[in-house]
Amino acid sequence: MTQTPSTALITGASSGIGEALARQLAARGANLILVARSEDKLRALAGQLQQQYGVQAQVVAADLTRPDAGEQLERELNARGLQVDLLVNNAGFGGFSEFWTQDPRDIQNMIALNIAALTDLTRRFLPGMVQRGRGRVLNVASTAAFMPGPLMAVYYASKAYVLSFSEAVNEELRGTGVRVTALCPGPVETGFQAAADLDQSRLLSGPNRVAMLSADEVARLGVEAMLRGQAVMVAGRINQLQTLLPRLLPRSVLPRVIAAVQARREG
Repeated sequence: MTQTPSTALITGASSGIGEALARQLAARGANLILVARSEDKLRALAGQLQQQYGVQAQVVAADLTRPDAGEQLERELNARGLQVDLLVNNAGFGGFSEFWTQDPRDIQNMIALNIAALTDLTRRFLPGMVQRGRGRVLNVASTAAFMPGPLMAVYYASKAYVLSFSEAVNEELRGTGVRVTALCPGPVETGFQAAADLDQSRLLSGPNRVAMLSADEVARLGVEAMLRGQAVMVAGRINQLQTLLPRLLPRSVLPRVIAAVQARREG
């Protein structure tokens, strides 16, 4: 695939990696369908990208944790006569605490957004791509996908699903002209950390906090990998090394190592 598909749908597009992905795709000439809950932010971004790059940018405000969100989104796009050539499943969130202390509603919403919505949207828009013989799906996973994550158990598990799902469907698509890419960043400089209460973690706070890539750099790497048809993109050399931990450590030891690295900081 040598050119950017004509229309890209991006979930979670109002900020962070989603916004950066929208900018990367607009710079390559793609028309956009921007999806998130915050309509005001989406409209502001759409206006900027239309003015800067001369692309068309449609806005759809939607809460993708709702069971009928995918159906409603598909219906809205059909009503507007919009075709999705490139699907970017970026929307997702995490939470930092022991599993048994988390609000059950937060857990349900995390699974609904990180797993169910991603799966549903992929199923809805993939058949059209296959029929046309062209298209791309970019699923934003995480380096968390490669290991268990004490204190973020559901988030890590949800990203493991995204990685496994993406690799499997990508193989099923061999020879169709359509490819699925799993983008696996480590910690990124966005609002995700604050929303997930990760300021409590040694991993992302204090003098020993890990270095983080910018959202723009992660988005650039993800878009380039997607256009190449690459199955998995782990963004950043240090992150690539970290994904080797499950191969180097006994399975019984790995959760304790992650728990120590991610533990609450003192003071």
